[in-house]
Amino acid sequence: MFPSVLPRPVDPMFSYRHAFHAGNFADVLKHFVQVEIISHLQKKDAPFDYIDTHAGAGMYRLQSDMAQKNQEYLNGIGKLQGSDALPELAPYLALIDDFNPGGQLQRYPGSPMIAAQMLRAQDKGWLYELHPSDAELLRNNFAGNRNCRVRVEDGFKGLNGLLPTQSRRALVLIDPPYEQKEDYQRVVAALSLIHRKMATATVAIWYPVVERKRIDSLEKQIAATGIRKIELFELGIRADSEGHGMTSSGMIVVNPPWTLKEKMQALLPKLAQLLSEDGAAHFRCETLAGE
Repeated sequence: MFPSVLPRPVDPMFSYRHAFHAGNFADVLKHFVQVEIISHLQKKDAPFDYIDTHAGAGMYRLQSDMAQKNQEYLNGIGKLQGSDALPELAPYLALIDDFNPGGQLQRYPGSPMIAAQMLRAQDKGWLYELHPSDAELLRNNFAGNRNCRVRVEDGFKGLNGLLPTQSRRALVLIDPPYEQKEDYQRVVAALSLIHRKMATATVAIWYPVVERKRIDSLEKQIAATGIRKIELFELGIRADSEGHGMTSSGMIVVNPPWTLKEKMQALLPKLAQLLSEDGAAHFRCETLAGE
């Protein structure tokens, strides 16, 4: 039996802001996978729906105080833009260039903006964001966009009413901040709900590696759902540590494009080496559940 989506814990502070992390190595991995999946869906003329459960603000200024605090983008998009060292990244980097005319890196698009740039007239986007400040920015960034609907709601809960989509084709991107321990369980519950209501949907789950044991547990819980066709791609720039901070991040993809694993096998070793901060670069490219 699949679990139901757990209620969102009350958190009046809404402390997480993605602007502090925009364009970092985790964004590079997440958005490359996102671009690959959308490109694959577009090989058919039939429409599809893009659903973003934690959309954020949609666009980030890299010279803002938040982005400049830790300058995480310097070891992410900052090392890649304008470089042809990794030709596999060309489609993703071209999209980033679209938002930075003249070649000067000033803005970084979040996942909803990347999706909006790619959606065709027949496709739809559903963007969920609860943080009051980010939700307002998201609304402003998508004002006049007819393809995308912004909803100031809990994205996990929104899935129940949205699925199955009218198009019967969908990409659901799930990337909560994981500041609440309950987020890990809510991800598994959301995945089970999606599978129950629309088993053909592609689901892309982002995760951070701060405590490895939490990711080990997440993988076991996802495997226990019995859902098939699941692949995992992880990029590490530092060795796992008990200290504060994210050392790796990954994407767990359900119903992935058949070409994705081969592309990631070619890209991840080189990307890990390029972005390594301590010489302990590592990566994972695994099948969690087969056909």
